[in-house]
Amino acid sequence: MPASTSNSLRVAVLADSDTRWKWGALTANRISPAESDIRLDGYLLRGRATPTARQLQEVGVRADSLREVTGVEFLRTLREAEYDIVVLALVGGAVQAMLHGLGHAWQERAKRPVVVTGYVGVVYEKLADGLLLRHGADLVLANSRQDAERFTAVYEGVGADASSVTEVALPFLGGAAYEKHDPYTVVFAAQPSVPESRKDRMYLLERLVRHARLHPDREVLLKLRSKPGEHTTHIEEQPYQKLAQRLDLPANFRLVYGHMGEVLDRTDLLVTVSSTAALESLHRRIPTVLLTDLGVRESLGNHHFVGSGCLASWDQLDAGHRPSPDEEWVARQGVAADGAYETAFDAARTRIAELLDKGERPSLAPYYTPVTAPGYLPGILARHHLAPDGSPLPGAPAADTEPGPVRQIVRRAARGAYRHGVQRVAPVIRRMGEL
Repeated sequence: MPASTSNSLRVAVLADSDTRWKWGALTANRISPAESDIRLDGYLLRGRATPTARQLQEVGVRADSLREVTGVEFLRTLREAEYDIVVLALVGGAVQAMLHGLGHAWQERAKRPVVVTGYVGVVYEKLADGLLLRHGADLVLANSRQDAERFTAVYEGVGADASSVTEVALPFLGGAAYEKHDPYTVVFAAQPSVPESRKDRMYLLERLVRHARLHPDREVLLKLRSKPGEHTTHIEEQPYQKLAQRLDLPANFRLVYGHMGEVLDRTDLLVTVSSTAALESLHRRIPTVLLTDLGVRESLGNHHFVGSGCLASWDQLDAGHRPSPDEEWVARQGVAADGAYETAFDAARTRIAELLDKGERPSLAPYYTPVTAPGYLPGILARHHLAPDGSPLPGAPAADTEPGPVRQIVRRAARGAYRHGVQRVAPVIRRMGEL
């Protein structure tokens, strides 16, 4: 592969779910230096949440190439490929494993790619754990001023280099500013794992249906992330589609899929528990509500929106409440509703351009090493078939060619069994345990 020129960038994005692929691919385009001709190669990490063809199409992000790989196969490819930028759009443990694996793969290279990672949305849990698992990348992207301050405090608090923390914004914000629609349309943005219990999810669904009955002049939409059997970043044990089959749904109530931006194009009120869709909605100045019906709790993620002015209950919404966001809070969340969104990625572009201009870069240096975390790091690496030094373990799964028909059938059957266990067997066992 020929070396890149100053105006031609080769970018690799490794993602482990549909939402992280969307974040990674869009981020790659946002942070690439201006006027660059980008060649984007996508790699989908093989696992339970590997997106289906339908999910990839719904995300709507295109790449010059896209293929499914194991972690070891990705590392083998990156050992030889001449990329300029590598974006790791993965869960924290996988990021840490790839950082160590890439460090081993590139140990004899004078010039290595710039490595970037971050979060797909709101960071409301496992802040220290997730951040330290991402430490070692050249840029750790923070989606808001608030996150940048928190990330820096965590790194400095453990004595780790915090210079990688770079403030940006969510890469998928955009769309036209809000205008009223006819009919007035209420959208509930569902989440795969929040809330988790069948009781709570049934409650939210019944309240949404009740709102539709109370307001027959409104169109009420339940925006779903995935179809039964598909997995996203989080596991969904109680799909709303199946719960809805138990109800008599009014004519003005519908279940919808599709690109969130297209749904927001016709939304007058966005309601959710804690979905990142709330930030997309606020960016476009669409009236937005984070529900308090189940409490304001860390486990739900809606605690992140304390101070936003957008917390409300279904009772309040049924009575006609219209939320008014706090402008100062919005400004700190990277929502950029004030029109500053186009400059939100300037700092990242500048840093990457500087790193690319330097040519040689120091080896990747994660905070976690066999010295700093001897009881934690080896287990993380072993789950991705890597030894403590980042080298592939003997017998690590890898594939240099496309899997044959038999292997594809076995893989589909294994995934189907896993999903059946998650959505059917696990809830039954949990209910039995509660007896």
